[in-house]
Amino acid sequence: MGLTNKSTGINASDTSLVIKKQNPNDKIIAIAGNPNVGKSTVFNGLTGLHQHTGNWPGKTVTNAQGYCKGNKYSFVLVDLPGTYSLLAHSAEEEVARNFICFEHPDAIVVVCDATCLERSLNLVIQTIEVHQNVIVCVNLLDEAKKKGIEIDLEELEELLGVSVIGITARKKGDLDQVIKILDQVIDKPKNKNSLKIAYSDVLLEAINIIKPVIKNRIITNLSYQWLCLRLIESDQSLITEISKQFNLDLNDSELIETINKANSFLNDHGINNHNLQDKIVVSFIHSAHLICQKVVHFKKQDYNQRDRRIDKILTNRWTGYPIMLMLLALIFWITITGANYPSQWLSDFLFGLEKPISQFLQVLGVSTWFNDMLVTGVYRVLAWVVSVMLPPMAIFFPLFTLMEDLGYLPRVAFNLDHAFKKCSACGKQALTMCMGFGCNAAGIVGCRIIDSPRERLIAMITNNFVPCNGRFPTLIAILTMFFIGTEASFQNSLLSAVFLTLLIVIGIIMTLVISKLLSKTILKGVPSSFTLELPPYRKPQVGKVIVRSIFDRTLFVLSRAVAVAAPAGLVIWLMANISIDGATILNITSDFLDPFAHCIGLDGVILLAFILGFPANEIVIPIMIMTYLANSSLIEMDNLVALKSLLIQNGWTWITAINVMLFSLMHWPCSTTLLTIKKEANSWKWAIISFIVPALTGIIICFIFTKCANFFI
Repeated sequence: MGLTNKSTGINASDTSLVIKKQNPNDKIIAIAGNPNVGKSTVFNGLTGLHQHTGNWPGKTVTNAQGYCKGNKYSFVLVDLPGTYSLLAHSAEEEVARNFICFEHPDAIVVVCDATCLERSLNLVIQTIEVHQNVIVCVNLLDEAKKKGIEIDLEELEELLGVSVIGITARKKGDLDQVIKILDQVIDKPKNKNSLKIAYSDVLLEAINIIKPVIKNRIITNLSYQWLCLRLIESDQSLITEISKQFNLDLNDSELIETINKANSFLNDHGINNHNLQDKIVVSFIHSAHLICQKVVHFKKQDYNQRDRRIDKILTNRWTGYPIMLMLLALIFWITITGANYPSQWLSDFLFGLEKPISQFLQVLGVSTWFNDMLVTGVYRVLAWVVSVMLPPMAIFFPLFTLMEDLGYLPRVAFNLDHAFKKCSACGKQALTMCMGFGCNAAGIVGCRIIDSPRERLIAMITNNFVPCNGRFPTLIAILTMFFIGTEASFQNSLLSAVFLTLLIVIGIIMTLVISKLLSKTILKGVPSSFTLELPPYRKPQVGKVIVRSIFDRTLFVLSRAVAVAAPAGLVIWLMANISIDGATILNITSDFLDPFAHCIGLDGVILLAFILGFPANEIVIPIMIMTYLANSSLIEMDNLVALKSLLIQNGWTWITAINVMLFSLMHWPCSTTLLTIKKEANSWKWAIISFIVPALTGIIICFIFTKCANFFI
């Protein structure tokens, strides 16, 4: 999903990407293309490590720029957001369009998918219409060969009138050819204007009505044909951009009269504001189709038969959902089983450092109370968070990324699209929900892929109903102690995964229910449609997936959790060590919360632990243990048997255990997630609503369950 440690941080929307040349003669090259065509692979291969990321000014849309050298020139490469068209419908497409049209890149490299060239040519044709210096890079030739697809690159180059090169992005030699072509086209652009877009005669006549007026007011290298069509379309965002770029007076009476004349002519021929863009899109599609008929040859007419057979199973309404749940359970089982021993080893190592750190601080002359605050307060919380989070994340994120790389995640969105549509939400929300399993903050950032602002807000508010990596330890521990058994066995680990999956299903159901309620109340509206591409199944690049998952996701999420856990450790230590009338602030606060907590099947200690766990969900259970034992610092029980005994001694029953799991599933987001919501929505209002909605939901659900359980028992 393109989410990395640089693109998903809290401050991701605070920085703007400014094109930075290493020397004044550097040439700016835009890398454009549809999603999933290998565009970023080409960019990464050309630039290597010589790149940095940021956001476009005023947009939470991440882009990267990097550098490479040819024999003649040095280049600044800009990786544009994936887009299917320059007729922008989302923030990402708008950014790509504006850069291509108005930022004057020296050349544009449009990356295409050789296995589905006709779809990619839609963007190619639009780009050639706008810019004079375009290179078409036909990627994935190896995949096309496997499927028996042959492409006549020379004929394609002749028909398009621009340079065309066929590559496999993973091969360095092919990328060297791209740089060679860049050197050539900078010296001598190859656009011979041989491409004729299949606009209807009616559209061409309407263009000719406006063109003389536009030529008198605008001097540009852009296609006047393209400019005229955009003015006829009346896309306000684009017209505003055109006005700003070319200092065009939109209140010019002659211009308004001419546009009205063109629109009147179109209306006389049955073309109005409702179907105009459809007519334009049909022209692009028809042009792409005509070109592909001449250059694409299929040796195997059933080249995608394998993918279709697989999709008949994975996207079937009867088998799709069970398979999704089984795969989810399998990922959880591998994560739970694989993380046990590394987590214990890491815990032993980190907690073993406490004594040396304390002794070192003593040597420095640090006072006893300050030493205790730093070691048993701040450091102990950090050690707990790292030992609990790192091993499962190091397993979960690579597994999740492998599913993504394989091409399965778009199938998940396809399966869930109907359910979200019923809730007046967007099927893309399924993808952002999946990202929330690893980290809810990453899921919030992932909401950028949803075009509709209303549906984006719904996805943000409800993302917290799927548990993040920080809540898994709490859920697994309670499941193990009260419902499965503490004996380490294959059967128990499998049962843990199954029960955890059932909890996830409850979270998904609540996501749908709350989405429906929001769409009928504060976020009224109808669901928007979206184009969902089902990419071909590809062999995952296991090595790259592991490296990318560890460095871009695991360490990023961990570092952010550590950053918020440190001050939390300080606050917890102070509350546990400052007494008023012989009672600690921790105990006073838990006693105060106790009456309300009992109404929802919890107690004051549990509720306080969730409140103090606001910076990091991982520390909820340790806070409970510390408060129950009246200890002055955070502690870890040696085993789950001892922990269960402690909880039962403090009044826990199976009803309490279920309520804790339900409340863990449905309560306020952590501080990092809330800050991310504020950044992405650009409003504290929606951050506060995102806090209230799940918290209120959790309270109501726990209250109802408690009353029902007590009534029937």
